[in-house]
Amino acid sequence: MSFDSLDRILEALEKQADWEIQQQYRHLLQCWETVVDPKVVRQTRPLYIARNVLWVATSSSVWAQNLSFQRYSLLKKLNALLSEPLTDIRFSTAQWHNSKRLTDSAPKSISQEKHPSAIEMTSQPPLIELPKAGKTPEAAFQSWAAVIGARSQNLPLCPRCQSPTPPGELERWSVCAHCIAKQWSSESSTTFKKNLS
Repeated sequence: MSFDSLDRILEALEKQADWEIQQQYRHLLQCWETVVDPKVVRQTRPLYIARNVLWVATSSSVWAQNLSFQRYSLLKKLNALLSEPLTDIRFSTAQWHNSKRLTDSAPKSISQEKHPSAIEMTSQPPLIELPKAGKTPEAAFQSWAAVIGARSQNLPLCPRCQSPTPPGELERWSVCAHCIAKQWSSESSTTFKKNLS
């Protein structure tokens, strides 16, 4: 393969409409960080451009609503820097967790190992056997129940309900997540009833 043929391939790609949209998107990513406040950059991720509408993921619905009120001023600033003007910007939380971060300064999510409900596996549990054509749903359930039983065998018990509980939950709340949720629910209903009286 020669470099000459590679050049022709690149020229053909550049002529395609998708290539232009990708180029516009890359340029927009650079502009986004200069036009938008750094606090906003950490809470947003431009996803894609479709029919001259920029779709942006936000970390929360509050950010989505606030930025939608500012979208015309953002459009004005962005369109001054872009060769192909945008017609609108849409903000949504829908793809926040599935999109890549623009910068490393974006907030980091809690790792699975540090979550209170994380279970440290000391030994490999048996693999779940998927039901085959001749197996029944009951057999599949029994297989699943065996795996869950093996996972929870060495876990400490919740002092309130005696169910196997991840150690992180016991450290955080002194009970399992289900018991603390019941406690919070009963406390809030008691407070609510007192306020009604």
